[in-house]
Amino acid sequence: MNIHINSETDKDLPRITEIHDLAFGQKDEGLLVQRLRQTDAYNPKLSLVAKVDGTVIGHILFYPVVIESEIGLHQTLALAPMAVIPDYQNKGIGSRMVSDGLQAARSQGYGSVIVVGHPDYYPRFGFQPASKWGIKAPFEVPDDAFLALELIPNELENRHGIVKYPPEFVDA
Repeated sequence: MNIHINSETDKDLPRITEIHDLAFGQKDEGLLVQRLRQTDAYNPKLSLVAKVDGTVIGHILFYPVVIESEIGLHQTLALAPMAVIPDYQNKGIGSRMVSDGLQAARSQGYGSVIVVGHPDYYPRFGFQPASKWGIKAPFEVPDDAFLALELIPNELENRHGIVKYPPEFVDA
């Protein structure tokens, strides 16, 4: 299978929504991407699609969020959402999107990424419990499912605090 990972284009947008709807069996994530796309912080270079034979079959988004602490705000990225249509799941496409997305985040100058995700999946990319750095989610989530990754060594040192998601995430 020949997989190509690229930044989204305008013609990919309807398919991206469809992919999230199919993968999650409901419309929340697809609507989230649509809402985030309308914000000033949205960066299409951090919205990647996976294509097989020219057909978009997966999507991953990295979106700027902040870690708020008593010493101020620190920008990071949230990896969310990510989806692959059911017929292509468990074929390594998600892993390719995560790896390529992390490289895109580095190239855009970001130093870290957080994710709420499966504790058996994301550690393979270097993610560790965010609590290692004293970083907390603004909602209840198991410690082993709220993860962070330093793209730049020591980027999260002394960055303890609570991740603040924009309203578009909260309204999802």
